[in-house]
Amino acid sequence: MVTIAIDAMGGDFGPEPIVKGCLKALKRKDFTPILVGNKEEILSLLPKKLPKSYRDKISIVEADDVISMSDAATDAVKRKESTIYKAVELVKNGEAHGVVSAGHSGATMTLATLRLGRLKGVSRPALVTLMPTRTGRRSVVLDVGANVDSKPEHLAEFAVMGGCYAEDVLNIEEPSIGLLANGEEDSKGNELTKATFKLLQGYRGFKGNVEGSDIFNGSCDVITCDGFVGNLVLKASEGVASTISALIKDYIRKSPIAITGALLMRKVFKLLKKEIDYAEIGGAPLIGIKGCAIVSHGKSNARAIENAIYQAIRYVDTGVNKHIEARIAELKQKEA
Repeated sequence: MVTIAIDAMGGDFGPEPIVKGCLKALKRKDFTPILVGNKEEILSLLPKKLPKSYRDKISIVEADDVISMSDAATDAVKRKESTIYKAVELVKNGEAHGVVSAGHSGATMTLATLRLGRLKGVSRPALVTLMPTRTGRRSVVLDVGANVDSKPEHLAEFAVMGGCYAEDVLNIEEPSIGLLANGEEDSKGNELTKATFKLLQGYRGFKGNVEGSDIFNGSCDVITCDGFVGNLVLKASEGVASTISALIKDYIRKSPIAITGALLMRKVFKLLKKEIDYAEIGGAPLIGIKGCAIVSHGKSNARAIENAIYQAIRYVDTGVNKHIEARIAELKQKEA
């Protein structure tokens, strides 16, 4: 049975949505959660009528120190009594298969990288996000923030890891892989992307350069880029989705006819909201490390934590890390 260590105190709203999300996940999935945080506070959030079968599965590891968003990511390495440090150590010691945290993302990535270590052949881990597309199938974008100064060999590794993730976790057969650039032509891009293009040329599924619009039109399954660029894409996309939703609401309120139309289209709006809501994804996996780490949004609600746990379970169950090591070895042979 998969065991997931959960940083119960790291989110912006404290342990309540995290505990609720964990309980929701237990109703649908057979796994063992280890909640790391203030034991007294966590126990107070467990329903008194919680079935014994659920209560027996839940373990609590005491930890009162919480890495705040204002702390430096590197501080987490020294604070061994913090919730995220102890959660990651559970994975390192083999007591858990993966970790989920809605706390300080930099601290989570730093500890996961340093304490768990990188997979064989991986130079740097990458943070993955899943973007909605017109086809209904989500595209894999990486790196979206783990590395801000990448080299061509790093981007090539991201592409390989993203392809493995798409195959194993999303069940996409022979995923297409694109390199994010300012044009589709082979000659487009900066020095970084041009050098990466040469490394990936001839690699399975590599279709060449892709543009920003290809992230959302479903024409490419995996889009690889530098973490600085990827994070800008992610934040801009979140901003656009939020702005469009707000504008639609404003325009509807100004017109009685529009209000009637909105009532008739409630189901459509509900489906659209589900597609663009980060809570439906749960979090971003940090791939390329030994084990599994899911980095969730600080403002995660119970639904987001629930889905983050599902992500962690799927990641562990698929054995994608072994696949990554094998494909990275192939890439290294090709480069040699």
